[in-house]
Amino acid sequence: MDALRQSKRSGAFAALDTLMPVWILLSAVSGLKAEDGAMEELTTEKEAEESHRQDSVNLLTFILLLTLTILTIWLFKHRRVRFLHETGLAMIYGLLVGVILRYGIPATSYHNKTPPSCLLKEGPVSTLLLNVSGKFFEYTLKGEINSREIHNVEQNDMLRKVTFDPEVFFNILLPPIIFHAGYSLKKRHFFRNLGSIITYAFLGTAISCFVIGNLMYGVVKLMQVVGQLTDKFYYTDCLFFGAIISATDPVTVLAIFNELHADGDLYALLFGESVMNDAVAIVLSSSIVAYQPSGANTHMFDASAFFKSVGVFLGIFSGSFVMGAATGVVTALVTKFTKLHCFPLLETALFFLMSWSTFLLAEACGFTGVVAVLFCGITQAHYTYNNLSAESTKRTKQLFEVLHFLAENFIFSYMGLALFTFQNHIFSPIFIIGAFLAIFIGRAFNIYPLSFLLNLGRRHKIKGNFQHMMMFAGLRGAMAFALAIRDTATYARQMMFTTTLLIVFFTVWVFGGGTTPMLSWLHISVGVDPDQDPGPCGDSFQVLQGDGPQAEGQSKTKQESAWLFRLWYTFDHNYLKPILTHSGPPLTSTLPAYCGPLASCLTSPQAYENHERLRDQDSDLRNDSDLTFTFGDTAITANGATGADAAGGSGWSANGKRSGSTSEEALERELDSREQELLSRGTRLVFPIEDHI
Repeated sequence: MDALRQSKRSGAFAALDTLMPVWILLSAVSGLKAEDGAMEELTTEKEAEESHRQDSVNLLTFILLLTLTILTIWLFKHRRVRFLHETGLAMIYGLLVGVILRYGIPATSYHNKTPPSCLLKEGPVSTLLLNVSGKFFEYTLKGEINSREIHNVEQNDMLRKVTFDPEVFFNILLPPIIFHAGYSLKKRHFFRNLGSIITYAFLGTAISCFVIGNLMYGVVKLMQVVGQLTDKFYYTDCLFFGAIISATDPVTVLAIFNELHADGDLYALLFGESVMNDAVAIVLSSSIVAYQPSGANTHMFDASAFFKSVGVFLGIFSGSFVMGAATGVVTALVTKFTKLHCFPLLETALFFLMSWSTFLLAEACGFTGVVAVLFCGITQAHYTYNNLSAESTKRTKQLFEVLHFLAENFIFSYMGLALFTFQNHIFSPIFIIGAFLAIFIGRAFNIYPLSFLLNLGRRHKIKGNFQHMMMFAGLRGAMAFALAIRDTATYARQMMFTTTLLIVFFTVWVFGGGTTPMLSWLHISVGVDPDQDPGPCGDSFQVLQGDGPQAEGQSKTKQESAWLFRLWYTFDHNYLKPILTHSGPPLTSTLPAYCGPLASCLTSPQAYENHERLRDQDSDLRNDSDLTFTFGDTAITANGATGADAAGGSGWSANGKRSGSTSEEALERELDSREQELLSRGTRLVFPIEDHI
């Protein structure tokens, strides 16, 4: 038995001796794996920290660029330097930083091996999933690397980081720029020339798009003949280029106009066209992308696909317009029927979020955020602004003005940077020269023929020097750049992006810098008081002498020819303003009697208070038999009638002098609630814009 026990014990020790090396080996392997895991985690943490540091440096670079731009702008304004605008200055600083990032930083390489090759039947995927020893790793496509710089991966990664995602431009930088354009709109001059602005923006942009597109298609064919075209470039690509490059942005010219107080109507024509044609250009480009003919060749003309694209254009534009206006109306109702005005911070925050969400909501629903946020800004200025507290009115204006300034200068700084940091530029001299010629020809086909047609129906013509200035002021800017950078995946889009950058540089520097000499050369008046009432396109209204038949006849002609505008503003003043704001007459006095309960619910108590206060003011004014009291756009004479009524409704006083401005000036100052209260007493609106289409 003892021998048997000894034998079993010896066998057990022998088994332990056999398993011990295996256990030690497994422990070592597991230790190595744990150590490898710890090393991998440490490496990942270091990479994340380095990436965070690099991102901070990139953002700091742009902040320093903007800071330097602001200081230089102050110096230029102090020295009254006008040959270079702030946007052109921002582009120069961006170019300098781009040169430093591209060529000033030594290229260090940690990738000396030849990369593995594989053949794909389709294009590269955006996300790659790899199975490595049972572990799955997900890789995201960063972009294409130039074959000549395949070993400079670290520098390529740095250049990619300073190249922003195009969605950043559309979702963050563009909304405040477009909203500010609508929110700060000078309505008096804008609505006076609304017909001409719409004609230039819609019809003119379409003409420019097709003229440029067809000319560039000829250039592409020429490149194909001489062997300069190395990849596909279709006719639809040429039309797309015509659409994005037709978006004008005369920010430099308008800034100089504003500083020199140039003619208000010329300013309105340029500003209104640039604002509206940005919206038209982006919808037009979306319609061209949606053009998909049926059949084998998807790039030939197809009538059904063409009309489908037209339908897409109309649907997107109208849907975006309705969405933007609806958001503005909702904001007006919220600010009217709540007491947010007691908390200006909350009121400003809500106004800001509702305005910005308009852009994102339209994009999420398949519409165009640019159109939606533009008309949201116009609606907010017309209605919501009246409901805000005094503190919030200042805050909202200053907030969007600052955001507009920073976003615009950021984009122009980035343009200069992108000329050197973007890694897929395609410089084609033939295409670039052809594009410059095409945009000048397209602009000429836009301005001169349409001005001729508009002048056929206008008593006060768009003069030749105004047409030349509009032709000269067709600069390209932020919108053309944002549309071009949104898609740079193909050979054609990369060539478009490079050419668009060069066009923006040239027009901003050359045309923007030549604005002041051009104003002098074309004999366009400057130093004009924006509050005076010149006739359309710089022609002053003639002063009518007396109140005889001639004055009454001309007054009648003005009122009859402006019937559409008078109809809209009468409806707006009597119904929309009282519903959406605290101004205007109470709805109980404008709606039918059977709508009494609804009118009482929708009319705010402030409207009744304002109405009663105006009645008391009326009775005080009637006591002075010889007094003519002028308030804003309304002149109240001895019998309580307005100056317009006293002179036969023409807006002139009985002695032949003008007693008050036209009602279009009321549009400019209709944000003043007291003025609206005076109008609520039944003052007749007169619109002397009889000859504007």
